[in-house]
Amino acid sequence: MARENLPATVAFTIADPSAKENSSSSLNDVRRRSFLKGLGVVGAALSAGSLLTGEAEAQDRGIITVGDVAILRFLAATELIETDLWQQYNEFGGIQDSEVPGGSGSRLYTKALEVLDGDMPQYIHDNTEDEMTHEVFINAYLVSKGAEPVSLDAFRTLPSSQATGAQQIGRLTNLMQLAVDTTWFTRYRSRTGNPDLGDTFQPAIPSIATGQHPAIPRTDDDVQPDPSKPHHISDLTQAIANTAGFHFATIEQGGTSLYPQLAQRVTSLEVLRVVLSLGGTEICHFQTWSDKAGNSPPLSVVDPVTGSTVTFPDLNSPPLGGEDFQTNLIMPEPTAFLSRKLPACSIIRPTATKGAAMGALKAFTAGGLFIGQSPQFFKFMRTLAIEADLAVRQ
Repeated sequence: MARENLPATVAFTIADPSAKENSSSSLNDVRRRSFLKGLGVVGAALSAGSLLTGEAEAQDRGIITVGDVAILRFLAATELIETDLWQQYNEFGGIQDSEVPGGSGSRLYTKALEVLDGDMPQYIHDNTEDEMTHEVFINAYLVSKGAEPVSLDAFRTLPSSQATGAQQIGRLTNLMQLAVDTTWFTRYRSRTGNPDLGDTFQPAIPSIATGQHPAIPRTDDDVQPDPSKPHHISDLTQAIANTAGFHFATIEQGGTSLYPQLAQRVTSLEVLRVVLSLGGTEICHFQTWSDKAGNSPPLSVVDPVTGSTVTFPDLNSPPLGGEDFQTNLIMPEPTAFLSRKLPACSIIRPTATKGAAMGALKAFTAGGLFIGQSPQFFKFMRTLAIEADLAVRQ
C-alpha cells in the first residue's frame, strides 16, 4: 500500500503527537503502524474518519483506534466460526425454528444428547442464537464506526454431514474429525494450577484428545437403532453425543478466556463495554456445558469408520475421582492468580493477554475444526490474529 494513500493519522500515531512526554510511545506506535501497513490491514480495516489524534478525543467522540478495530474484527471472525459450528449442532440436536432455522433434526442423536440433560435441544438452540447475534452485532458496530466488517463467506467450502437432518450447504467448520481438548475439566477443578503461571493439566477424556472423532453423525450409519440398548441408542451414537457434550464446553471455555484476554488491549471505553458484555455470555455458556459434559454415561466403543476406540470413563470412580474429576464441581475452584504469593482466588483461567488471539486460532486448528480448509483461509485468519495481538491499550 503506498504511503500517500494512508490517512496521516494512521501513518504516524494514534497518540497525541503534540505531547512531548509521549514521544517514546509515539515512536513505538509509528513502528507498529508500519508493520500493520505491511500486512495491508490499516487501509482495509478503517476509513479515514475512524482514526484519532488523541485519546481524550476518542472517548468524547466515540471513535475507536486501529487496535480496537483489530480486536473486534478478530472477535467477529471467531463468532462467525462459532455460529457455523453451532448451526450444525442445532440442525441435528437442537430446535429448528424461525430463530435458528435450518435442518430437520436427528431423532436418536437428539435422544443421546438428552441422556446428558433433557433440556439439551433448548440449550443448543439458545447457544446457537447467541453466537448469531454476536457476529451480527460486532460487524454492525464496526460499520457504525466506519470500519470494515468481516465476512468468511468465501471460505464456506467444507462439506456437510451426509446424515439425515443436515442442510447440504458449504461449511466453515468440520465437526466430523475432531480432537477434543478436555483439559479444561481438570484445569477448572485444580486448586493450585493456573496456565498463566505455566501449569499444565491432564485431559478428562484422553481417548478423544487425539485422532479424528465425530461430534455429529457423519451418515445415517452413525445413528442406527440398537434394540438391545435403552431407547435404542447404540453405543456409537451415544459416544458421538458424549463427544459433542465435551466439545460444547471446549469451544465455550475458549471464548470465556478470549474476551477478557483481549479486553486488556482495548482503548475505547465503549469497545471495552462491548467486549465485556459479550464475553460474559460466553461464561454463561461454558458453565452450562461444563455441567452437562459430566453427565456423559461411561462407555467404550470402536468407531467402525476410523477403527479408534473411544472410552468415556466414570469420572467419579477410581482410578479417577477426587476434586480434579468430581463432575458436580462446575464452579471454578479457587487457585493461584497473578502470583503464588497471593491468596488463592476463584477466577477465569487463562486470562494472560500475550498472544491470546493466535492462541485461540491455534486451539481451533489443533482441535480439527478446520480440517479441509484452504490455505487462503488460514492466511486470512492468521492476519486477523496477528493484528489483534498487536493491539496496545492507549
